[in-house]
Amino acid sequence: MNEFAERGAPDADVDVVVVGAGQAGLSSAYHLARAGIGHVVLDHAPRPGGAWQFRWPSLTYGKVHGMHALPGMELTGADPLRPSSEVIAEYFAAYEDRFDLRVHRPVDVSAVRDGADGRLLVESRVGTWSTRALINATGTWDRPFWPRYPGQELFRGRQLHTANYPGPGGFAGARVVVVGGGTSAVQHLLEIAEVAAETTWVTRRPPVFRDGSFGEAEGRAAVALVEDRVRQGLPPRSVVSVTGLPLNEAVRAGLASGVLARRPVFDRLTRTGAAWADGSRVDVDVILWATGFRAAIDHLASLRLREPGGGIRLEGTRAVRDERIHLVGYGPSASTIGANRAGGAAVREIHRLLARTPADVR
Repeated sequence: MNEFAERGAPDADVDVVVVGAGQAGLSSAYHLARAGIGHVVLDHAPRPGGAWQFRWPSLTYGKVHGMHALPGMELTGADPLRPSSEVIAEYFAAYEDRFDLRVHRPVDVSAVRDGADGRLLVESRVGTWSTRALINATGTWDRPFWPRYPGQELFRGRQLHTANYPGPGGFAGARVVVVGGGTSAVQHLLEIAEVAAETTWVTRRPPVFRDGSFGEAEGRAAVALVEDRVRQGLPPRSVVSVTGLPLNEAVRAGLASGVLARRPVFDRLTRTGAAWADGSRVDVDVILWATGFRAAIDHLASLRLREPGGGIRLEGTRAVRDERIHLVGYGPSASTIGANRAGGAAVREIHRLLARTPADVR
């Protein structure tokens, strides 16, 4: 909702502030409400839907890689041919209404700082909230990663990132290089190849394709690998990065046709295209960087949560350097099912923290 007068107005004291209203934030808010813990949810997006509302139109719901229902309300009867941005945005909006999760939006949180008496100050242009604990559920969509290569500033063609991918129509008749070894890169290539004059796929490492079933045991092993990095204070990798690329019918066809014939990433860019150390070149009209995202946590900088390795070390969802801070949807809880479970775990720890006196907390 866009008004603050009813509940959790800025410049008020609350027990918990949740930053972000995607899967992780809504799951956390659901568990906070069930536990009877006073809270507010702040979201910078203009409407419900989390990052899903910004996905490209050709990413239909049937193509979504593992969307898990939010706690307490299944997503049923969705048309697999509708854009996922519409399906999931409508589901999130209905979820907010069903459980009376009064999300304040649009609110851009600029900083979280230490306040008086062991509290945290959550600052934004519309005001400041004072809170005893914070659940950060900001995800990664707002921090697309653009790698740097020699000559990048000289390239005269168009460069764009998955974050502003318009769908295949914007590449008709173009010579396109897609950079990246993840699921998005593969989906982009399979779509673009149908309308482009030529496509080239480049990755830093050879892609690993996963054939066969991916069960609960395999999922736990993949999450454990991501969790181990977070425990070490290293920047998390996505769960998908350690599971490999699923071999479905479309991917098999792309491999057979040569669309998914991968080349090593180029060494430099030129005015007209890409060049490799062996002297080979391709002329290019568009470079699409499907190079992933990084955690959107710059607003936590003043709390000095990062480790020397560059990441935030967690025990479960709790920041090791500050027990008032929980990160949900970060590292091992970045998957949709992981975010649901992590939201409940974070709330259980926060419940115990709130039972202590503020002087004992930090």
